[in-house]
Amino acid sequence: MPRSSRSPRDPCDPLDNATHPCRNPRPRRVVQRSRNACRITEESSLNTPWITCLACFLRTQAHQVLFNNCRCKLLFRKLMENTGVLVLCAFGFWILSMQLPSKMEVWQDDSIHSPLQSLRMYQEKVRDHTGEIQDLRGNMNQLIAKLQEMEAMSDEQKMAKKIMKMIQGDYIEKPDFALKSIGASIDFEQTSATYNHDKARSYWNWIRLWNYAQPPDVILEPNVTPGNCWAFSGDRGQVTIRLAQKVYLSNLTLQHIPKTISLSGSLDTAPKDFVIYGMEGPPREEVFLGAFQFQPENIIQMFQLQNQPSRTFGAVKVKISSNWGNPRFTCLYRVRVHGSVTPPRDQPNSPYPERD
Repeated sequence: MPRSSRSPRDPCDPLDNATHPCRNPRPRRVVQRSRNACRITEESSLNTPWITCLACFLRTQAHQVLFNNCRCKLLFRKLMENTGVLVLCAFGFWILSMQLPSKMEVWQDDSIHSPLQSLRMYQEKVRDHTGEIQDLRGNMNQLIAKLQEMEAMSDEQKMAKKIMKMIQGDYIEKPDFALKSIGASIDFEQTSATYNHDKARSYWNWIRLWNYAQPPDVILEPNVTPGNCWAFSGDRGQVTIRLAQKVYLSNLTLQHIPKTISLSGSLDTAPKDFVIYGMEGPPREEVFLGAFQFQPENIIQMFQLQNQPSRTFGAVKVKISSNWGNPRFTCLYRVRVHGSVTPPRDQPNSPYPERD
């Protein structure tokens, strides 16, 4: 079996002491004894090789144990260093957990109470407006019912109703102080002459028997039919109406036939521009009440007086300055005068159209 090589660091090697001159040389006896001991050990190692292997194995295991102990020490150090950081984090988390619940409670209180307050305010508003909403629903139901009735009416019924209103004159719901049946009359001295046409006269052997032309007081009657009007020559004329009694004047209404029932198919004989005067007293004092224009498309038009003095008038003069194109004559079908016996007060506006 081959001899094992000696390690240079083997304490049995006598050259170690010789290589270090700094060391004190031992006595020769000691050197010789050591040499003798080495020889004895070499001889014994030659005789017992398994002891050497065992020693080497034990030495390597000791090295591994020491190396593992060093690693454990390093890990322990790192663990201790990290443990301080973990302790600080745990302490901070504990403080945060102590303070956060109170702040969360305050935030929850604010986030809950503000929506509740807004909901209560909305509920109060809804309760306040509940009555108004119910009234609006009632009005809407009434309007819907009226619209359904109007849609159910046929065109013939609508036309018949319209004609009846035109004949009866139900558009104006005001007292008429120029109505002949209650005592109103025409002042012929302050009224233009009636237009006389050959077709409006009746002859027998060139002798005139009677005249079919209507007198001025026809405008004071409610019978508005084609031809039943007062005509004056040209486009300028006037008529003076003595009222049934002295009144505080407020409005005047003119009425003409519609174009659909006109025999000529036009409304060129209707008055256009006119002026209204209030008259009172023996000297026939005239007070300007307003200037207006009549639109023949609207067969009944009520005009609110521009000047309403706080005094009564017993007569009204209507002075016409133009018509809608007929050069021969102008026709008046009906004139109404409105007002009150007592001094007027603030009244709501009329639902009917008023022309200036």
